[in-house]
Amino acid sequence: MATQQVICAGFGGQGVMSMGQLLTYAGMIEGKNVSWLPSYGPEMRGGTANCSVVVSDKPVGSPIITDATTAIVMNLPSMIKFEKDLVKDGILLINSSLIDKKPSRDDVKAYFVPANEIANELGNAKVANMVMLGAFLELTKTVEVDSIVAALKKVFGPAKEHLVPMNKDALERGAAAVRA
Repeated sequence: MATQQVICAGFGGQGVMSMGQLLTYAGMIEGKNVSWLPSYGPEMRGGTANCSVVVSDKPVGSPIITDATTAIVMNLPSMIKFEKDLVKDGILLINSSLIDKKPSRDDVKAYFVPANEIANELGNAKVANMVMLGAFLELTKTVEVDSIVAALKKVFGPAKEHLVPMNKDALERGAAAVRA
């Protein structure tokens, strides 16, 4: 596996931090080298929140990402802010439920995933982040879906274990949305 440098971004409350944490935790479960660096902008509530995740077979030199291999953007301000940080041929995963613009770059691979619609179809708007994570995993194979599910169980704990099946469905629906 090549090193994945991922930026997850959206507004506060969209689950971008937990998306990054789950990816990092799943990487740890698989014995990979990982880093997770949250960033809460100086913006007011509803401003952009993001995190940088590195998952690699090699030691991670820095948690700071200058050349992202993937950007998962949940809202338009995040796309505007982070698409420039992608490497050529990098993956831009766009939540098309909230972003109706095309990326300004044509040297990246853009995928449009209606994450909010899919989450609502599943009966819980809060799993839109898991839909996007499922799409990411389908495209990159960075970690196994089973590792994300194991991380979910660890993070949720026994009290919220009943939410795992819905989250697993969201991962699968996200993967299906980008399957060629």
